[in-house]
Amino acid sequence: MILILSPNAQPDSNEYRQLLDHLDHLPKIKTRIHQEKGAHQTLTEIYLIGDTAALSIEDMESLPGVERAVRISEEYRVLGRHKDDHRPTHFEYNGVRFGQDNLNVFAGLCAVDTPEHVEMMMKALQEHGQVCTRMGAYKPRTSPYAFQGHGKDCLPWVFELAGKYGIKVIAMEITHESHADEILEALKQTGNPTGVMLQIGTRNTQNFELLKIVGRQREFPVLFKRGFGITLDESLNAAEYLASEGNRNVVFGLRGMKTNMGDPHRNLVDFAHVPVVKRLTRMPVCVDPSHSVGTRNRAPDGLLEIFHATMQGVIAGANMILVDFHPAPTKALVDGPQALLMEELPLFLECVRNAREAYEKNVRLMGEAKAS
Repeated sequence: MILILSPNAQPDSNEYRQLLDHLDHLPKIKTRIHQEKGAHQTLTEIYLIGDTAALSIEDMESLPGVERAVRISEEYRVLGRHKDDHRPTHFEYNGVRFGQDNLNVFAGLCAVDTPEHVEMMMKALQEHGQVCTRMGAYKPRTSPYAFQGHGKDCLPWVFELAGKYGIKVIAMEITHESHADEILEALKQTGNPTGVMLQIGTRNTQNFELLKIVGRQREFPVLFKRGFGITLDESLNAAEYLASEGNRNVVFGLRGMKTNMGDPHRNLVDFAHVPVVKRLTRMPVCVDPSHSVGTRNRAPDGLLEIFHATMQGVIAGANMILVDFHPAPTKALVDGPQALLMEELPLFLECVRNAREAYEKNVRLMGEAKAS
């Protein structure tokens, strides 16, 4: 059960203390408190964990400071969108808003290679008004002989370049708990010029011990990629590991499913699940067209198939796009064949804007239809 307190409930108020004192005396019940701080108000939720079946909704809503009680029946207890709960939710990190009602583009290098290429990418992003990017320092690979990333050695100059060009958030995959510590240390050493969104890749979707550790830290938000060989329900439950440990600033990523039914694409594009994830949970949803399509093939209409897949995700309501670019794809150390060219960045961003405008127009039309 979740108790949603009145807006701006103050921990030092008498009614707040009375409420917690009452909850502490409930038999076989533990409490976990979570706060979401917005621009204008703070929302406090108290999770009641244990034998809550005997608790009455009416009794809970009569407690001091409680605005509403929600009984949880879904598996995704923290991240799930519970019955009759249609509140718009979002989180902010380093000045960037992540919610189910907006869109951020993370264009960048799948794998960091040289300072020159990183700087060219970030300079181009700044010139086109972008403040987010992707930069892979740690790269889990299928082959043990393939490039595994520069690791912590590249972090200081990547972060310094990000600060130079006004990049506020870098999506960066980690594969071990030590990587989060290395990122935090490199940020501190360079004066925190940027921010990092930790990325859990598809290979680690069910690495539950890693998920627990990442969930316990509050420094960084998390981009959680769907597992490429498991069901959506299994992936959502895996994402719940992060939130159950305390970190609710999670974005859910769709990156295609591994099956030959997606041929000739690298993976079967699964962007029809964008609205499904938004219906089942309160997480913003990211699409990764680069790893879904995997090539630079061009359709007869002249658009690259990566552009088509991107617009499919955006028109479905995606809130984040993770897409590969590279100044010299033939020299890229990872996934060069799918990387878009620097000169294609403005066209890509314009196509994204067009698709987003179409999505927003459709949302308005549906709202008008319901109102009439």
